[in-house]
Amino acid sequence: MAIIEFRNVSKWYGSFQVLADCSTSIEKGEVVVVCGPSGSGKSTLIKCANGLEPFQKGEVIFNGTSVGAKETNLPKLRSHIGMVFQHFELFPHLSITENLTLGQTRVLGRSSDEALAKGMKLLERVGLTEQAHKFPGQLSGGQQQRVAIARALVSDPALIVADEPTGDLDRVTGEEVLDLLGRLVSEMGKTIVMVTHDPKAAAHARRMIHLEKGVLVDEAAA
Repeated sequence: MAIIEFRNVSKWYGSFQVLADCSTSIEKGEVVVVCGPSGSGKSTLIKCANGLEPFQKGEVIFNGTSVGAKETNLPKLRSHIGMVFQHFELFPHLSITENLTLGQTRVLGRSSDEALAKGMKLLERVGLTEQAHKFPGQLSGGQQQRVAIARALVSDPALIVADEPTGDLDRVTGEEVLDLLGRLVSEMGKTIVMVTHDPKAAAHARRMIHLEKGVLVDEAAA
């Protein structure tokens, strides 16, 4: 059963068309890598999954909900889609613990104690328990991305979307982060769609989706 479907999705920035009638579906439990040259629309496509990028034509259906519909509660929908960004996107003025608990208490309605327990459990799984009270600026890039992965998983999302999660890291650190992400997603039974230029990603992927100038030109088993 498809967890998310893209149905003839098209998007323009002004007069420039960045996505052209893209259609694909992703099944529950799949690990999918989206590849293609720079500027091909990869990041835009996956950001349409949770409405971070609005689109002008077509439909995105996540677990039966139309992402682009006016009546859709996007904050609630996004709580079921964990996002890992290239630039980490942690709140610099909040501690690591606060970064992991803020969304849980404000969006999911969890108690402070429940949110803290969940956050610390994920922080332990990414190997950063001792960094809990530090701030993002006190951590290395690799550590910040590990925190970002923990934050993406802390809401128990049905889908993980990762946009170049190793793009700001050196090769060795990037490989470590990619291995960690792949292992956690597998252990927790999550579905993941990932944009990456890292060839190691193919080792974790079940399927590759290739974009060329905004057009989905090929899908193949990895």
